[in-house]
Amino acid sequence: MTAAPTPYDLAEQAAARLAELTGVARHDVALVLGSGWLPAVDALGEATAEIDTTDLPGFSAAAVAGHSGKIRSIKSGDRQLLVFLSRTHYYEGKGVAAVVHGVRTAAVAGCRAIVLTNGCGGLKDTWEPGQPVLISDHINLTGRSPIEGANFVDLTDLYSTRLRALCREVDPTLDEGVYVQFPGPHYETPAEINMVRAIGGHLVGMSTTLEAIAARESGMEVLGISLVTNLAAGITGEPLDHAEVLEAGRAAASRMGSLLSQVVPRI
Repeated sequence: MTAAPTPYDLAEQAAARLAELTGVARHDVALVLGSGWLPAVDALGEATAEIDTTDLPGFSAAAVAGHSGKIRSIKSGDRQLLVFLSRTHYYEGKGVAAVVHGVRTAAVAGCRAIVLTNGCGGLKDTWEPGQPVLISDHINLTGRSPIEGANFVDLTDLYSTRLRALCREVDPTLDEGVYVQFPGPHYETPAEINMVRAIGGHLVGMSTTLEAIAARESGMEVLGISLVTNLAAGITGEPLDHAEVLEAGRAAASRMGSLLSQVVPRI
């Protein structure tokens, strides 16, 4: 009986098929666009190819409203960008390997850096919906890791100091904070938000940390940017809903596109 491919084998297969379908032998920088970020993609440059995620081994269709199950290859100056217009979330129940499959595929495809974006709740009452915040560090509350076996990966400076400084050169007003990932798909309770505040968190969401760990394991430099789409549970007393997340993204699309288009070519 033939052994099932490992997650790393699947990434190799996906990267090989990606090169065939896009006609690009090697990509330079990858981006994963989270909730609310999709309208910003057109500012990145000229799309040279766009394929369905399901055209590649190991990927499944997008399962969240506001996400597109597409992968776009974009020419931006002398860089070839690999842009994932959706991601697999941990709460979809497909396993951690599926969550980080895009990251591993990007690494095999040649990407030396990755930009991980998300839509999230913010804990600072000075933040407003539609505001980008740099991720300085994270707290992973999923209780899981994408790393298999006794491979002890250092996560010091996981979110690149160099890339965050580059972002602030483009936009000196950018704030930064610690991102906390809950498993989801339910939103956090006000008591859980109080816990996040107590442990040093500033941003809460349902993605990113597992991908960042896999990216570090793969040797990629990581830039994390959150789009604050709402104030976290209990801060305003208002209920949370996904439509609010998407609307905040649409309203901030111009600012997000401008930020990414200026930062990414310099990575």
